[in-house]
Amino acid sequence: MQRNVSAHIALDVTGPAELVFAISVSRHHTPEETLTVLLDGTPLGVDELPDAHGTRLHRVRSDSGRLELSYEADVAGTGDTDTATDTDLVTYLRPSRYAESDALAPTAAAEFAGIDPGPALLKAVSSWVGTRLSYAPGSSLPTDGAVRTLLNRRGVCRDYAHTCVALLRALGVPARLVAVYAPGLDPMDFHAVAEAWIDGAWRVVDATTLAPRATLLRIATGRDAADTAFLTVTAGGASLVSMEVSATADRLPDDDLERLVGLT
Repeated sequence: MQRNVSAHIALDVTGPAELVFAISVSRHHTPEETLTVLLDGTPLGVDELPDAHGTRLHRVRSDSGRLELSYEADVAGTGDTDTATDTDLVTYLRPSRYAESDALAPTAAAEFAGIDPGPALLKAVSSWVGTRLSYAPGSSLPTDGAVRTLLNRRGVCRDYAHTCVALLRALGVPARLVAVYAPGLDPMDFHAVAEAWIDGAWRVVDATTLAPRATLLRIATGRDAADTAFLTVTAGGASLVSMEVSATADRLPDDDLERLVGLT
């Protein structure tokens, strides 16, 4: 499979600032790629910082002005498969800021009683979340976690993913959140899905069913959205002016929801 992805982000930076972007394809692939950052038309230096699970962060130090980041990558074929250490499996069983598995433990136990951890549980959780939430752009806040999402019964991709992650952890299945490029997604944007450790491998869970899982490209991986945001302002201030994301593939396969799929 041949995939092409790109992102263009424009920010107004107010005074000296340090910005960290997570927009590049993970180290599991060796893409042909370009990344440029301009401040009022002048190139800025970029530091690449390796993070967990192949995540590549890019840090930019900027003065005030209009900052524009452009990224493009061509990815051919599949990449390396991500594995898990014993520490990973402990980490991704713990509650986290946006995936409050401890608070949702009674709900998980009541809704999925009698289903053994494995493919059947993965399907049950994904279907349950997908049928109980309504996809509604703009309906949630950046601070909303899985509990608030279930109370509101609506959200966007990250809310669906957080809810799946929280329920799976509450059921004893290590789970985490992944930011991805998603060919076939409409409307196009960065996308968020869950991954669960099933039968000795990470399996994709996307309760939104908005893009074929086999086309997804990993960007950043972590406990929840706190670890995978496309932009983190670590010093100073910046406001988003515009963002355009594109992701295409030479083919969009049918997504058999009965099949276990790993990110490639």
